[in-house]
Amino acid sequence: MQKSNIPMRNQVDVTGGFWGQKQQLNRSVTIHSVYDRFVETGRFEAFKLNWEEGMPNRPHIFWDSDVAKWMESAAYIIEKTGDEDLTKIVDGVVDLIEEHQWDDGYFNICYTLFEPEDRFTARMNHELYCAGHLMEAAVAYYYATGKDKFLRLMCRYADLIEKAFVTERWAEFSTPGHEEIELALVKLWKATGEERYLKLSKHFIDARGAEDEGWNEYTQSHKPVREQTEAVGHCVRALYLYSGMADVAAATNDAELLAAAERLFDSVTNQKMYITGGVGQTCVGEAFAPEYDLPDTSSYCETCAAIALVLFAWRMSAIKPDRKFDDAAERALFNGVLSGLSLDGKSFFYANANEVDLAGKNQPMESRHHPYYPDTRRVEVFGCSCCPPNVTRTLELLGEFAYSYNDDTVWVHQFVESTADFDGKGLTVETAYPNDGKVRLTVKGDFTLALRLPAWCESYRLNKPAVFKDDGYLYLDVQDGDVIEYDMATPVRFTQANPLVRQHAGRVAVEKGPLVFCAEGLDNPLPLRGLIIDLNGKAEVTTDETLGVPRLILDGFVRPASEKLYAPLNRERLPQKLSLIPYYAYANREECDMLIWFNAE
Repeated sequence: MQKSNIPMRNQVDVTGGFWGQKQQLNRSVTIHSVYDRFVETGRFEAFKLNWEEGMPNRPHIFWDSDVAKWMESAAYIIEKTGDEDLTKIVDGVVDLIEEHQWDDGYFNICYTLFEPEDRFTARMNHELYCAGHLMEAAVAYYYATGKDKFLRLMCRYADLIEKAFVTERWAEFSTPGHEEIELALVKLWKATGEERYLKLSKHFIDARGAEDEGWNEYTQSHKPVREQTEAVGHCVRALYLYSGMADVAAATNDAELLAAAERLFDSVTNQKMYITGGVGQTCVGEAFAPEYDLPDTSSYCETCAAIALVLFAWRMSAIKPDRKFDDAAERALFNGVLSGLSLDGKSFFYANANEVDLAGKNQPMESRHHPYYPDTRRVEVFGCSCCPPNVTRTLELLGEFAYSYNDDTVWVHQFVESTADFDGKGLTVETAYPNDGKVRLTVKGDFTLALRLPAWCESYRLNKPAVFKDDGYLYLDVQDGDVIEYDMATPVRFTQANPLVRQHAGRVAVEKGPLVFCAEGLDNPLPLRGLIIDLNGKAEVTTDETLGVPRLILDGFVRPASEKLYAPLNRERLPQKLSLIPYYAYANREECDMLIWFNAE
């Protein structure tokens, strides 16, 4: 098992470029907007455990995790900026956790307030999920500040969980209904060196599916994880589980577990992933649907699910460098994750549409041809607000996503303007990616550099000889002071789906580099399904000054309007310029139709 190291945050700094701008927006706007909404809705107040009947904002079973993800996000920002205001907020919440933690280490807002006698009795009530996110936040805050109070509190909690589920076994279920603690415990082990936490994570992984716990495929409990071959059930739960499997496989050199994780990755990305990197096709259970079933107007594609896919792919690429992992992470990051955040950084999508048909969506429920349509306007907070703080923490991890390394090699997985130093092996990366494919790398030290050649890239230039290997990377020996010029061609390209995807048969999508493009009704004649791309026409790349994003102008056609429902085949086409923007930028103006998959000729 070839493994490389995932960078620590102090080893990489994002210095500018596309992702640098997103991080600055996150730090100046998004983190504060999410905090304000969480204050307004009572999520932070809930940590005082003073709620009583008749008061507004009754705490919910997953509110602990919402705030924990925000705290983890804040920790990442504090580590880079030393933000004192964020530090005061986190310290205040940690003090409240310490004040209200049970003597035996337990902490959960809802159970403490409403059902203290019923803790660890209801598998689906998110106790271990909340615990996991608190552990992740505690580890991040410890690394960011050196303060260990939060970490110690969560170690006490982990010790209690070990007693309840392993040594004393008084919990009334075996594994969490919502996975997450598995990967959190691995982080806790790495931060503390306490092997029991790694063993506890492995216990939860190996116990899943070993007993009939109910909910079966929904919670990935239908069979032991090592025997699973298809991604099923609630999408976020599944991908957090697979991330935990990857972590445990790497930590324990478990080739069988890694092989199972890779099978599940292939199931997701080869049969169940939208071209946007969105996953979880159906609103029913927020779940994976059958293979090759990828409906557009009713697509679910929760923002958290795209994030979870990135987290899974990131782990897999560090264990087994292969561009299939990084290509999937890139697709999700630039499209399915970023679409969940407005361009102004203040509002979010929970579910992300792959087509917007307002005529269908605005029909009375009883008249709709499908009962579910995703939202077409982002909002600042949801009743279930897992996605906003998941976005804020993910944007702060872009530097770590970019690299992995071992004693003699540095892999460049994502192209992020940044500086990195791995035990004397360093890189300074300058790039305008994804606006073009040019990447300039200045080398510190002598080592082997591995550059991902994305599967979408058909040609490239490199100013130094390199060997392309089956894993999809270009390997070249570099020396201190070398400047590597890497230029990936990023022409506009047309993509077809596997013919087994009946929804996209005979249609094409438009991509450029890692970006998927879409048409909005504000810029094109309706119905959008009537647009036809001229595959032999010209493609002009411009800039939309209003949105601040690239815009493509393509040659195409539109069918003449007709009042008849059916008519003889008419090949008449009227010339029409098609105007497309990146998918991540849709729905940032007036509500309108949107389309990704086009007719073409």
